[in-house]
Amino acid sequence: MRPKKTRWVKCLPGERCFRPKCKPKGESDGVFLAVEEFEALRLADLEGLTHAQGARLMKVSRPTFTRILSAAHGKVADSLVNIKAIRIEGGCCQIATGKGRKKK
Repeated sequence: MRPKKTRWVKCLPGERCFRPKCKPKGESDGVFLAVEEFEALRLADLEGLTHAQGARLMKVSRPTFTRILSAAHGKVADSLVNIKAIRIEGGCCQIATGKGRKKK
């Protein structure tokens, strides 16, 4: 299996877990959203960028960006329809902190 290429994200999410208010904390099933999936959602759905623009910012190919975004859409839909918590963690990414500099 080929190693995953590093995905670049602008920043980590401020909140790492979103839980349905109608379910007690211990009772909620969860969906795990990788940081790069969160970033793809932010770029495409919130910022309104095209897949090509989002891919360029994340330094991946356009088809890879589309796959990441599709996975994120599926996980968010699952959590909304089936009333599950969303946890944002993990993934293969680094934080972009300016002109050519990077921070882990």
